[in-house]
Amino acid sequence: MNSFDDYFKYNGENLTCEGTVLADIAEEYGTPLYCYTERGFRERYDEIDRELAGIEHLICYSIKSNSNINILKIMCGMGAGMDVVSGGEIYRARAAGVPPERIVYAGVGKTGAEIAYALDTGVHMLNCESFPEIDAIHTIAAGKKKVADIAIRVNPDVDANTHHYITTGKKENKFGISIETLLEHREFFGSRSGVNLRGIHCHIGSQISEVRPFIDALDRVIALIGELKKSGFAGIDTVNLGGGFGIRYGDEDFFPMKEWAAEVTRRLRSLGMRLIIEPGRYLCGNNGVLLVKVLYKKRSGEKTFLITDGAMNDLIRPSLYGAFQNCFNCRQRNGVETVDVVGPVCESGDFFAKDRDISISEEGDYLAVMSAGAYGMSMASRYNSRPLPAEVLVRPDGSRRLIRTRESYDELIHNERDAINFV
Repeated sequence: MNSFDDYFKYNGENLTCEGTVLADIAEEYGTPLYCYTERGFRERYDEIDRELAGIEHLICYSIKSNSNINILKIMCGMGAGMDVVSGGEIYRARAAGVPPERIVYAGVGKTGAEIAYALDTGVHMLNCESFPEIDAIHTIAAGKKKVADIAIRVNPDVDANTHHYITTGKKENKFGISIETLLEHREFFGSRSGVNLRGIHCHIGSQISEVRPFIDALDRVIALIGELKKSGFAGIDTVNLGGGFGIRYGDEDFFPMKEWAAEVTRRLRSLGMRLIIEPGRYLCGNNGVLLVKVLYKKRSGEKTFLITDGAMNDLIRPSLYGAFQNCFNCRQRNGVETVDVVGPVCESGDFFAKDRDISISEEGDYLAVMSAGAYGMSMASRYNSRPLPAEVLVRPDGSRRLIRTRESYDELIHNERDAINFV
């Protein structure tokens, strides 16, 4: 197996997290169970912060990647800001103690109520994706006798060479405003005193493995800022490059953060521009695993299925994207077998791995679905009325604490009204 910075590795026959046997954690808390390493969050943040030391910057953790409030508190304590995309994420950030001046509000479909909430909260900046949205922010801000600092998300038409579901910087994507359109309508801001254009934002996609697409986008943004400043927009002082740095799911190389940071720093230092970035997956993806239990081992024709108590509702990425995630037995035996790792949900798409070589597995074994720290629990659902799983955080010394209790059957229906009342 691949070692992810030594957070998860085999010690003898046992797969461990920070030296603690994962099967023991699964026995203690039950499965399905998300298990995270605290050290991973801290080290990934420190890496980016260190490489960007040469310029003014704010690293805004993308809450959507893993929104557990305990994780947010760790990131806040490290000095991170928060990238939010909903009113609920603003609420989470504030509940975690994040100062409003470190919160950046993105999202293509902000409601009026969410915009008002953001303005009342005093978030640092709103990333805007259309002229109608800017109009709405202006109207709401002016009604409150406020001026909203905004960044415009431009669509630089850069191919990020990633899955088509998670590319966001091409002309055909729903995100942002094209550079040409923005330049053609630069007079739009003249009569809208409720907004103050402070930044240009772009985000070209997710799970990007190369530096070049980021730099191509940055160069286009820098050229745009130059044109806007010639037109009187002297207050633009921030470049927001979003996130999208790739992680290791299989045998990929780690994203060359040092190379990326050097290219970005060199360009922005000479301009005196401040940088905001919004990493999510990079900060948390390799820091978590989903632990599941093998309920049945089933042979059908030429196929062998490991049917687990975890399902697509717990981790949807393989079903949704066809995404690859390594699967390992928490107990490594001699010999391997080719299996499909599947769940109990009544969908053919309910799987974690297909035709995968895994250490010989038996009923009652625990499996670890690797690199599940991002877009795992945050995308989990209650499909088939399956309660949401628990989450555990492991400290560097191997001790652990429960950071989300397993949902009960009562909690499944707690917010539903009794239909009898409406008969």
